[in-house]
Amino acid sequence: MWKSSNALTFVGLGAAILLILSVITLTIAPFATSFLTQWSRADVETRSKLIYILTRDDMTTMLSQERVTVQPLFERIAADEKVLAVGYCDRDGQLLYPTQLMPASFTCEKVSRSDASSFSFVRMAGRKLLIGAFPLKTAGGHFVILNDVGFVEQRGAKVTRYFLTIFIAVVLVALIAAVVLALLTVRRWVGGVRHALLTARSGQSARGLSGPFEHEVRQLLRRMEAKRSGIEDDRAQWDASALRRLMSNELSGMDVLVVSNREPYIHNRVENGIEIQLPASGLVAALEPVIRACGGTWIAHGSGTADADVVDGNDRIAVPPDAPSYTLRRVWLTEDEQDRYYYGFANEGLWPLCHIAFVRPIFRKTDWEAYRKINERFADAIVREAKTADPVVLVQDYHFALLPKMLREKLPGATIITFWHIPWPNSETFGICPWKQEIVEGILGSSIVGFHTQFHCNYFLETVDRFVESRIDREHASVTVGDHEAFIKPYPISIAWQPTGLKDQKPAPECRAAVFARLGLAPDCRLAVGIERFDYTKGIIDRMRAVDSLLTQHPEWRGRFVFYQAAAPTRSKLATYAAVQREAIESADEINARHGDGAYQPILLAIRHHEPSEVQELFRAADLCVVSSLHDGMNLVAKEFVAARDDEEGVLILSSFAGASRELAEAVIVNPYDADGMGEAIHRGLSMPVVEQRERMHLMRELVRSRNVYRWAAQMLLDAGRLRSKQRIVNLSERGASPNMFEPLLRIS
Repeated sequence: MWKSSNALTFVGLGAAILLILSVITLTIAPFATSFLTQWSRADVETRSKLIYILTRDDMTTMLSQERVTVQPLFERIAADEKVLAVGYCDRDGQLLYPTQLMPASFTCEKVSRSDASSFSFVRMAGRKLLIGAFPLKTAGGHFVILNDVGFVEQRGAKVTRYFLTIFIAVVLVALIAAVVLALLTVRRWVGGVRHALLTARSGQSARGLSGPFEHEVRQLLRRMEAKRSGIEDDRAQWDASALRRLMSNELSGMDVLVVSNREPYIHNRVENGIEIQLPASGLVAALEPVIRACGGTWIAHGSGTADADVVDGNDRIAVPPDAPSYTLRRVWLTEDEQDRYYYGFANEGLWPLCHIAFVRPIFRKTDWEAYRKINERFADAIVREAKTADPVVLVQDYHFALLPKMLREKLPGATIITFWHIPWPNSETFGICPWKQEIVEGILGSSIVGFHTQFHCNYFLETVDRFVESRIDREHASVTVGDHEAFIKPYPISIAWQPTGLKDQKPAPECRAAVFARLGLAPDCRLAVGIERFDYTKGIIDRMRAVDSLLTQHPEWRGRFVFYQAAAPTRSKLATYAAVQREAIESADEINARHGDGAYQPILLAIRHHEPSEVQELFRAADLCVVSSLHDGMNLVAKEFVAARDDEEGVLILSSFAGASRELAEAVIVNPYDADGMGEAIHRGLSMPVVEQRERMHLMRELVRSRNVYRWAAQMLLDAGRLRSKQRIVNLSERGASPNMFEPLLRIS
């Protein structure tokens, strides 16, 4: 293809020349400086000796005559530009006849006086001095001459700068030559590879290539063609049917199991029989369309009052009720187990630990023991439900941190994908947990560990590095513990396109009229909505404060703006959640009293479960949707609002601390802790021209459409498929086949 050996030879030669020049320059510089210093000192000493020899007789005569002073002679000597001062040290060590510039701190004790001439360096008064002491035998003392040798250091500095300049110039020239050579080399290499790819694509032999490299090029070309219309292409239409085709064509025979604490369908007893409830859960909203498309089994805690009444003898039920496409397998917990595993360790411990929302996590040993026990129970249920020895198990969320390792021990052939739906904190914060090592080791039993954002992946790797003995491969984002490797990857979760709640929805204007009539709002009123579970991480009270600030700073909106907060009660047994609900009610009452009147209330707080169709109707009727999470893994409410607005109108007010803000950059991004700033953002949204709304909404809808939940699931399942293929090749290699040529194609990057 091209003479790569020649290019490598030139590169190697250039590097060798640069190295040799650098070594020579850096080696010579200190020797040259030292030589200059020694030479300068010898020069000063010689000058001092010459002065002494020329004036010795005169000094001896003057010092022996009482009426004659030697001072004028000393002053003439000191006039030399290299001499700082001179003086006479008598037999008793007293300094006599010092010249004007003699340092005040100088004494004869600082001079090495002997029967022969001597020199010594002294730093005095901020100067480096070379002091010469010459014996005057007849007079019985020593003539001392002080030379300022600062100029020696200046000469050394000049030499050093000179050599550094030469070195830098050499390096620059060498670098320029290396860059030019590298550009030429890369250009030739790219041209050669392009030629090889073009010939391979046309079915011809890749010229200049041989052996495994030609095979890999052909394999990569096929993968390029697949990616062009596949998972990497944002223009691809990912939906339930596309996911089913993927399962059928590339992942056929894969046994898929989903494990979560929350079940997708809850059966409750009501007055007239049994009612089916869909939980207000982003996890369920994301996964339910996926498991419908894939089939398989969903294993979850049976929490409904009538759940046990509708399952078969193996605790299974086919769902959805209207068109069954997968199996729901329920696991039973006692009330005490629920209190300790779910409310205790999971939601009083891990939930506040992972969310930076300033609620102190609580850790109890009894809760931890229950958590471990329930994780073991779910692991046993998975083993019983698995139809093959190597199923793909999608473990969901912080309720099951220990399950992957337990399952790995029970089903070593399983491909385990753990997705952590909440944020992962930095290692210092996670270090608060007394069982941090067991939790991290449990998660690392997975084949793949998924988070919403790269930030959370980085924090998890930091935590592993700090608390678990392991080998971290940061290039491929993997962790090896013992002989097991787990990959750490970001998979930004999303929603189905279109959301099921949009089915049979009326056009947006009709939805708006219906909602306004139900809420008793005037036609010209502006409506903002918030749809959350009643959780302290969601910032419900903070957005109420923002409404208060809006109506205070912009009173023109009083009577013309209403904020509707739909809040489903959750975890009401926990004091922190009950306190948030009480505070929200009190805040709404205070703000309504301050800005409203008998007929007008700016905040409408609806504390109840809202069905998906009702939520979608609210989204389509609203002018704004406020998502003010204090800390969130993703927050699918933001994406659901965007998906609901097929009229491409409406404004999304989105917290910068929600993972969705990494993708939905066209939203109005806010700091939820800044009530005044969020109030201004709401004002900006209410004042935003329709043209700008449509531009922003169009871009966000395109992103949510292309990066929907089916694409999210496909990414994880394809990665799982690659891992399974890799394992099969490893198994072949154990029987004598070499997997080396396949490794680049199977490695998750």
